[in-house]
Amino acid sequence: MAATLPTRILQAQTESLCPHDFLANLVHDELNRRADRLIERRVKHAGFRDRGRTLDNFDFAFNPRMDKKLIFELASCRFVAEHQDGLFLGPPGTGKSHLAQAIGFAAIHHGYDVLYREAHTLVEQMADATLDGTRKDYLKQIGSVHLLVIDDLGMRKLPHTAAEDLLEVIMRRYERVSTIMTSNRPVEDWGKLLGDNAAVSALLDRLLHHAHVLKCGPKSYRTRAGKPDHEALASTR
Repeated sequence: MAATLPTRILQAQTESLCPHDFLANLVHDELNRRADRLIERRVKHAGFRDRGRTLDNFDFAFNPRMDKKLIFELASCRFVAEHQDGLFLGPPGTGKSHLAQAIGFAAIHHGYDVLYREAHTLVEQMADATLDGTRKDYLKQIGSVHLLVIDDLGMRKLPHTAAEDLLEVIMRRYERVSTIMTSNRPVEDWGKLLGDNAAVSALLDRLLHHAHVLKCGPKSYRTRAGKPDHEALASTR
């Protein structure tokens, strides 16, 4: 309250506020500050790659065929309350990561805990947890967060254990909490991508059961000004 006390005193004098209204304003300021700090902590804990990615700065006009109704429905976070999932598919540079992080940010404002991990980072962290004996605790954390965003599946080559690791994550979360996955590869290619058709089939069976599928694109935001699409180049290496 001390931070806004001088301003509120001046307001009380200028507007001849009664003591009750003066104190109510101070309490309101403190509650707002606490809410802001809680959101800041949750955003930091989420680990977004790009913390400034919101729906406010997403260019919906660039790809007018994208399902805007679905995007805003997901941003309402009803799917999180109903323990449903999301799958964002499309070529590199079409806004999948931006939208996934924006919806994660919206979920935080709706009071949910969120974790963001690129697919290769999630698999690496699971491998590290296995080596140091903390895999059970790590999976408990990953398995219980309200919304887990697994971004950029297909951007980097993953180890041979990736399919089973991702399946274990999805199985723990299935119909309990919500997951968003993004990929620049169609689901038909995931078996070849991850090298385990059986595990991928089981993963997709659960992920798609209650999933909202968003097709992004087709145009790349990175090439609209004639700039090279580094993500596309990286995916071909």
